[in-house]
Amino acid sequence: MKESNRTRRKLILAGLGSLAVHLDPSDANAQDPAKVMPRAYRVAFENDKLRVLEFTGRPGMGICGQGMHSHPAHLTVVLSDWKGRATTPDGTARDRERKLGDVFWSEAETHKNENTGKTNSRVLIIELKTPAKA
Repeated sequence: MKESNRTRRKLILAGLGSLAVHLDPSDANAQDPAKVMPRAYRVAFENDKLRVLEFTGRPGMGICGQGMHSHPAHLTVVLSDWKGRATTPDGTARDRERKLGDVFWSEAETHKNENTGKTNSRVLIIELKTPAKA
């Protein structure tokens, strides 16, 4: 197995192991990005418990979707360094920078994330399909 694949697998497993928040399926009011943007999103894994989306965005494009869009609560694993600007529906903008290997949790949100860097942004977005049982 290639070192990059081993590293990716470790990042995903570490991120999944740290999931402490459970999703409510009613929070998933967003459009299905794999259907809306099939050239940028790839379903990397899916079963009855979770879905893993891989997103690739070019400079000037989104980092995790195009334009103002919504996500259910999710875990993100960063697969490449990127710089971007996040804008919320009220117009508040914040510059962000992420590094390969960063893993972070986001509650359900609506935003616009623009890739302001010079390289493609690549992330895995991991969504739980049903709440975990106590």
